Amino acid sequence: MTEVQVRRAKPDDADALVRLRALMLAAMGAEVGGSDAPWRTIARQWFAEQLTSPDTFAAYVVDDPAVGVVAGAVGTVHVHPPGPRDQSTVRGHLYNVSTEPDFRRRGLARSCVVALLDWFRDETAVGLIELHATQDGIDLYRALGFIEANFPTLRLRLT
Repeated sequence: MTEVQVRRAKPDDADALVRLRALMLAAMGAEVGGSDAPWRTIARQWFAEQLTSPDTFAAYVVDDPAVGVVAGAVGTVHVHPPGPRDQSTVRGHLYNVSTEPDFRRRGLARSCVVALLDWFRDETAVGLIELHATQDGIDLYRALGFIEANFPTLRLRLT
């Protein structure tokens, strides 16, 4: 690959987004199972459906001519109440940033994230974008202007 060309993902890219998600989750220590793991079928359907909602969902990917999709980043817009520092009524969430191992350290994920930030800025009313960073990705996000939040994320699993 010499020239990075980022494109907006289409519904038929759902399989690739699931594959990239599995890579990301595995890198975070999750057991993702094989290519026939049940969660992948649900995720594939979810991505395909979300990709038909261009006002609230976007994914940007990079293709390699021989391999297909090798990097990507995903973002959603969700309703959020305004506050004194952010009067917008929607927030952005950036996630699923991943690159195939053989294609890492070439700026592909960065290119996808920048395209996604442009989408948030130019095509949505988002006032604030949030993400959860891994140790591998935190420097990229800091370089793009993200800062640590004052409050930690807490979770309660109901199922």
